[in-house]
Amino acid sequence: MNLAAIVSAAVVLLLSILSLRLLDTYYWSSLRSLLPFTPSSPVADLVAWNGTIYTSDASLPFADAMAVRRGRVLRVGSYSSLKELVHSGTEKLDLGGKVVVSGFIDSHVHMIYGGLQMGRVELRDVNRKEEFVRRIEEAARNSKPGSWILGGGWNNDLWGGELPLASWVDEVTPANPVWVTRMDGHMGLANSVALELAGISKLSEDPKGGIISRTADGELTGLLIDSAMKLLLASIPEVSLNERREALVRASKYALTKGVTTVVDFGRYFPGAPVEFSWQDFSDVYQWADSSGRMIIRVCLFFPVETWSLLLDQINKFGRVLSQWIYLGGVKDFADGSLGSSSALFHEPYLNEPHNHGLQLIEHERLLNMTVTSDKSGLQVAIHAIGDKANDLVLDVYQSVASMNGVRDRRFRIEHAQHLAMGAAARFSQQGIIASVQTTC
Repeated sequence: MNLAAIVSAAVVLLLSILSLRLLDTYYWSSLRSLLPFTPSSPVADLVAWNGTIYTSDASLPFADAMAVRRGRVLRVGSYSSLKELVHSGTEKLDLGGKVVVSGFIDSHVHMIYGGLQMGRVELRDVNRKEEFVRRIEEAARNSKPGSWILGGGWNNDLWGGELPLASWVDEVTPANPVWVTRMDGHMGLANSVALELAGISKLSEDPKGGIISRTADGELTGLLIDSAMKLLLASIPEVSLNERREALVRASKYALTKGVTTVVDFGRYFPGAPVEFSWQDFSDVYQWADSSGRMIIRVCLFFPVETWSLLLDQINKFGRVLSQWIYLGGVKDFADGSLGSSSALFHEPYLNEPHNHGLQLIEHERLLNMTVTSDKSGLQVAIHAIGDKANDLVLDVYQSVASMNGVRDRRFRIEHAQHLAMGAAARFSQQGIIASVQTTC
């Protein structure tokens, strides 16, 4: 092949490339004239208009329209300023003058547990003993003999403070075991049938970190507090996989009705509950919902602190962000019980209970060791503390861990931080501790 032929071929190839680029430019130029938008400009899947949209932006605190694409906000402003983002497939939503704000984040929930409770005997709004008994009686009447009557959410403060007794419901539930938990999850009421099935008698000893409630004469009241609940929970049939999946969907839909779009979920982990529940729900429910497109709110998951190595293994393999819906958060433990169950740990005794300072649910050394190890592994730690002594205990543990593992942005959390001794509030600030406060516990 001579030089002239090579040069000629190169010239032809160059002209071909230039012609294609010119044709390409002409094609897109012609197409732009036919489209209501340019390919370089994004188009909106949804435009919401005629509302008051709070932007959290000081330069434009409120807008009346918002454009969204693939779940992300493209632009906010006046409706006319968004028209270039609208095309034939854009959904238009008239807000009718309503206020729009960012989704709320609930920093402490138990999603699947809450969803299960929503399908059981609901006692949350009960303010009379008679109504408490009536609802349980109705549930028993609609159940087969021998099947468990489960539910809860009751708050004895709503009917004057008197704690419920097994004798309240024994007569109306002679053929069914009953277990209904208080609103805080740290106490529950069992009827006599349930106590007998679980092998709990007046001779039973209180487990460490728990109380089997008794009368002055030593008779069982039916109330089990904190780790004493595990004596009965093992007798309750395990919740089915479908029930747990339905519970997540039910709770998620309810959260959305309240404007909650993200939650920090501490799982079905309560004093006395198996630590395996959290991991079973992670694999069987959350990962199932994520892979099958059923997640509708974002979750940050926490796991029992004694399983910290399992969480670390997951993070090392897959990272913290598993999808746009699931984030692996950290680990949790309990320092004490709850105020309503008289098991929150205080420096001073409870009124009319001179020997009751509450319950310390974990030994100081064990709590310190697990917190040190979890923190050294880079995991965020959250510890439940309600009483003032419990909060002081956790603050001391966190201070020790920080001095042992070095200074960093670790974001230790104290869940509830409900009752604080003098000077404790200042320690939260000084130590950089997050006070994760809820309204009632």
